[in-house]
Amino acid sequence: MSEGRTSDAPATISFDDNAVLPVLFGQHDANLVRIERQLGVTLHGRGNHMAIKGDGPSVAVAHEVLTRLYREARRRHTLEAGDVDAAIRFALHAAAGEPGETSDDGAGELAIQTHRRLIRARTPGQVDYLRALQDCELVFALGPAGTGKTYLAVAMAAAMLARGQVDRLILSRPAVEAGEKLGFLPGDLREKVDPYLRPLYDALHDMMPAEQIARRIENGEIEVAPLAFMRGRTLSNAFVILDEAQNTTPMQMKMFLTRFGENARMVVTGDPTQTDLPPSAMSGLGHAGQILRQVAGIRFVQLTAADIVRHKLVTRIVHAYEAHARGTAPGEDLFARLGDGAAP
Repeated sequence: MSEGRTSDAPATISFDDNAVLPVLFGQHDANLVRIERQLGVTLHGRGNHMAIKGDGPSVAVAHEVLTRLYREARRRHTLEAGDVDAAIRFALHAAAGEPGETSDDGAGELAIQTHRRLIRARTPGQVDYLRALQDCELVFALGPAGTGKTYLAVAMAAAMLARGQVDRLILSRPAVEAGEKLGFLPGDLREKVDPYLRPLYDALHDMMPAEQIARRIENGEIEVAPLAFMRGRTLSNAFVILDEAQNTTPMQMKMFLTRFGENARMVVTGDPTQTDLPPSAMSGLGHAGQILRQVAGIRFVQLTAADIVRHKLVTRIVHAYEAHARGTAPGEDLFARLGDGAAP
């Protein structure tokens, strides 16, 4: 692939392999339309040449996005809408000169192969998170909703279980009502606690077939249980995930962390801004952050609104709440607008 550009002319790219272009462009040029809408540029293709028109910063970002996507299309022979969004995030991160991982190549190397799909990091923050999951025995992942805290942890756990690196996968959450009084729940014990654990089941079903999940739950390889069930146990040869950890008390958090056994991995995820504890209660997640950040072998990963990979409105909602908490209006700089998918 070659390129040409002057300060007074639009950027141009020439793609070496015409066979890759249908994948790069997407069905009915859907990928190009997505780039145009998010970056406020105009893309004109003729043969294997592409011209990019728009304002300077947007043109530069679009140029980098197309370069990344072309490389990815040649390597994988497929692209999804999420891959386009990911390339835009990485390009914006690089253009803004922010510290941390700026290459989606790093994401590719850290991809997680599960039974159902290959899962890649889609933001620089997620690259850092996947690297921590790979390298550390205990990881704390903090950040707003939609940043992939739980999803990527479950993916890593499912992959390690499939490869035989651990014998069990244990998923846990504190059974705390999200601001509502649910009252008496009918049914046996499993039926009572399943509503609290539904998000973990949802993530699991993205990683492996339902019949395999049922079989592994039946033989004890997968356990989904409320936090209270962890007391008194030693969790060895297991990948253990504590989700919604902001709803633990300090004593519950200490209890959970001291379950660590031989050949165990633990991941603790939570959003400190969404605690459902009583106003006077201290969150075990925040308390652990104060005590354990300097302990060797423990990694804290802070994800932000820039790492949200759900619907674009989720990013804007989080930005709005953060701005309200600061008593300011949401920022209007170019990269903030491009990053949440709004057209400039």
